[in-house]
Amino acid sequence: MTELKILTQQTESVYDWTHKLIKTIPFDKWDIVPDIIESNISWQVGHLIMSHYYHSIMVIVGHQMDVIQKIPLKNYDELFTNNLPKNSVGKINPSDLLSQLSIVQQKSISIIKALSLTELENKLEPTPTPHPIAKTKFEAIDWNIKHTMYHCGQIGIIKRIIDERYDFGLRKTE
Repeated sequence: MTELKILTQQTESVYDWTHKLIKTIPFDKWDIVPDIIESNISWQVGHLIMSHYYHSIMVIVGHQMDVIQKIPLKNYDELFTNNLPKNSVGKINPSDLLSQLSIVQQKSISIIKALSLTELENKLEPTPTPHPIAKTKFEAIDWNIKHTMYHCGQIGIIKRIIDERYDFGLRKTE
């Protein structure tokens, strides 16, 4: 299996796990900010929208107008990149965030699938902010997978605090 197929499969898998988890959290709980973690689901999902766009779209192929027209990235950058999660409370409809997460993830996967093996080793597209981890397209996509799983873990913890533990299908039925 090629590196490209592995990156594609891992990206699809991490996006799928994230959606399985997020979809179990009622929208009316998305803005709860537990003291112990000081984050919320709205911020986590908004942050994933921004990070997917940056790590697996913008630095890979440059800005994509079809995404920019559907997602207010400038507004989201202010809310979900370096801002405190408590400042995102009540700002964006959770249903909109969830559908926009799907848009950016689908675009991300289509871009990854369109790459060639040799393109994976190419330098990143130039951006005003240098990538904090990656120098090549392979490294950026690999980081996107890891970063998404880190946030999936945070989402799982928040869900457990504000709602209930997520099962992941591991519990035995009694």
